[in-house]
Parts: sequence; structure tokens; C-alpha cells
Amino acid sequence: MTQLVGSDPSPESNTHRTVTEDSDTPNNRDTALPPPSEQDISDIVTYIGKASASTGQENEVAGEAGDRHEHATSYWDAGAMAPLNARSAAAIARLRAYRPPPFPVWDRLPASRRAAVLLLLYADRRGDLRVIITMRATSLRNFSGHAALPGGKADSVHETPYQIARREAWEEIGLPLDARLPKPFRIEPLCELPCNMAQTHLVVRPCVAFLHIDRDASSSSSSSSSAATTTTTTAAAAAAAAAASATQQNNKSKSSNDDDDDDGGGDMSIIPRLDAKEVAAVFTAPFHNFLLTTDEPRPERTRRPLPPGHWYDGRWLSFRDQAWRVHNFHVPVDGQKVSKPQQSPQQEEKTSPEEEPQTRGENGTTAAQEELARKLAEEEKETGRYKVWGMTAHILLDAARIAYDEEPEMEHNPHLGDERLIAEAEVEGLLFDKKRGAEGGEEGEGKGKGKGKTEPVKM
Repeated sequence: MTQLVGSDPSPESNTHRTVTEDSDTPNNRDTALPPPSEQDISDIVTYIGKASASTGQENEVAGEAGDRHEHATSYWDAGAMAPLNARSAAAIARLRAYRPPPFPVWDRLPASRRAAVLLLLYADRRGDLRVIITMRATSLRNFSGHAALPGGKADSVHETPYQIARREAWEEIGLPLDARLPKPFRIEPLCELPCNMAQTHLVVRPCVAFLHIDRDASSSSSSSSSAATTTTTTAAAAAAAAAASATQQNNKSKSSNDDDDDDGGGDMSIIPRLDAKEVAAVFTAPFHNFLLTTDEPRPERTRRPLPPGHWYDGRWLSFRDQAWRVHNFHVPVDGQKVSKPQQSPQQEEKTSPEEEPQTRGENGTTAAQEELARKLAEEEKETGRYKVWGMTAHILLDAARIAYDEEPEMEHNPHLGDERLIAEAEVEGLLFDKKRGAEGGEEGEGKGKGKGKTEPVKM
């Protein structure tokens, strides 16, 4: 099924990061400090022992505390990202080694028919992979209110699929481009998947990337700091003070994590900032679960049961005279922070090409956007689940098949992507250049071109 090149990375690349506080304070170098007492030294040893235990491979301390309050780790919370477990590390290695088959049709496409999406993975507090998903705003002409991956159309034929996906992720959810990513975050591009075709005859290239912590750099910095601390008794005393301060800050962080309105202590520049004209919400889902027909069980120690309802249902239909499986995944969102747009009246007043002219409310959103936000809030409260389906569900299923080298439990199309359908559409002349100004009628153009396309199942 998959095409692999190379081999798995060494386990050393997943060494966990140890975080230390900066014990250097102004004017301390010129002030004589008393030698540390036996109690000071005992406190340092105790603190280091607790810190080491909390940063072990299983990250038990952080995981246990987090499971009680929030099942899903937020992707902007570096402190909650554990090292990859064995299954996740193997999945990332397979994605890193995957190469899609050549597809020359892409190179012949005009920019108006090219699009890319970003399938961004990250590790939760147990080292399992999660994926970031958005809910499209009602102001978009095509597939409004549907779940989608961050992404959009090409600006020119010179953009690579990954450049398209990263630019669109910045515009839609505020994910910083590589040059602006705050330390210690890093985004590694892993692979591209075979192309998919939207109902509007837009050719979509999925790009898989891995958001993680640069543990090597931070571990090196931590080791240097620890060595300097043990050289003098003055540094030992300062470390004791830093340990007390860090413990105080840790207690404050744990307290704030209990608040549903808190951002989890993440770096402000990576916390989602949503474009209300394009995105209604951002949430995450367990990546491996897209191969299963039921919810994966939550850890026994968690106090939060799964929300009512089922994880999966599906059916077959005909798309361009071919059998096409509709996958409906119902993702639990009860145990995570779902990001919603917060927009002031002064922000983003101009209308985008895809936005319907509508009256804006006091918070800068349209009535339709506010109605979608209300429905999402009701859905989140009543069912605790968001529906992921259509082309987005197909892409997630394809990516999980490659990553975990497993066949899904549900019935599915055996091929990856829609490249055969795309090639046929090119022969039929359906992939012609379409200027942005006329793209408003593209959805209507897509309907009726093939059988079984009376509903937007292929987003």
C-alpha cells in the first residue's frame, strides 16, 4: 500500500526535554551569599528528583494531572507535549519516508485549480498523535460550516503545495510561518499525499507535517545550566531559590489549567488567532482513531467519560460513475479547548472574494457566523462531538493508513487520493483556468457534472 524510502530514525532523536529555570538574577554576581545549608541542599535534591520524574518517558505526573481536567493536549502548550511513544514514533518515521507516485497532471494545472491542505500532527501528553482540524465559516461560498484541514488555493503556479498549505494555515488560524515560530516549537514537513479532487474540480494536495519541541537544543542548554550550577556554593544557593520559584510557578500553572478559559500556558504567538471570515472553530482529534469504527478508550485514570454517541458511520455512493465511500467521524470535543474567533469591529472590515456581503454585528462577525457559532456551541454542549466527513475524512483516513501501516476497520476505497478521477477530469476539459473573480459559480458548475453529486460529500 505504501511506498517507503529510507529507514526509521534512531530513538535518540526522541530524547525528552528537561526544562530549567534561569537562576541568574540582577546584581547577584557582586553580592556575597551565605553558603547553602543542609536544608537548602536537601531541597535542591528533592526538587531535581521530582522534576526528573515528571519528565520521564511516560510523563506520568503531567499526564495524570492533565487527564483529570483536559483529555486532549492543546497544540500550543509545549509543556504538555510528551515524547513520542513507540507507535507514534514509527508512524512519523513512515510518513517521513513516504513518497507519493509521480503525478504530472499537477504541473499542468492552472493556479486557480490548485489547492493544498496542511495535516498537522503533534504529540499529546501520552505521546499519542493528534491532528488539527478547523470548522469552515458560513461566509465561505463553498462547504461552509464543514470540518476541514487548514489550507486553500494557490496564489501562483510557482508556489509548492507545502508553501500553499503553510501560508493558508497562517492566514486562517494564525500558525506562524517557520521563520516566526517561537522556540522551542518546530514544524517538520514529512510528506505529501496523493491528490484529491473537490466537488468543485479543485485539485487538493495534502501536506503532512509534524509540530514538535526541539528537545536537542533545549537539552543541551539545560545540561550547560546544570553544570554551571554545581560549580560553586553560590550557584547552589541561587538554584534553591529558583527551585522554590519554579515550584510556585508550577502550582500557579496547575491552578490556571483548571480554568476552561485559560490557554494552557502556551506561547502567545502560536495560540490560535482565527480569521472569522474563514474559520469558525479549531479543534483536534486522535489521529489513529481514524482507522477505527469506535472511539479509542480514554486512560483509566481520567475522570471524564466519553460523550454519548458513536464515533463512526458511513455509506457508499456513486461519484463520477465510481463507488465512493462516505466516512462520517464524530470527534469528541468535550475534553479540549475549542478555539473560536474573537474579532473586533475594527479588524478585517474589508470583504474577501469568497465572502458574502452581509451585515456585521457588534463583534465584527456576520449574523450567519454568529448563528454557526451558536450551533457549534449547542452541538458541543449537547453531544460533545463535531462531525468530520467528505474529502477531509478521506484525507485523514489515507494518512492514517500510511502512518500506522494498518488497514481500516471500516469499508473503504482501496486507492489513496483521487488521481485517477483527476486525470479523467483533465481529459474531459474540466480543469480549465478559472479566474478568481468568477469562482463564485464554481460550486454550481461542479454539480451535475457527474452522477451522485447532488450533495457536497467531496469537500
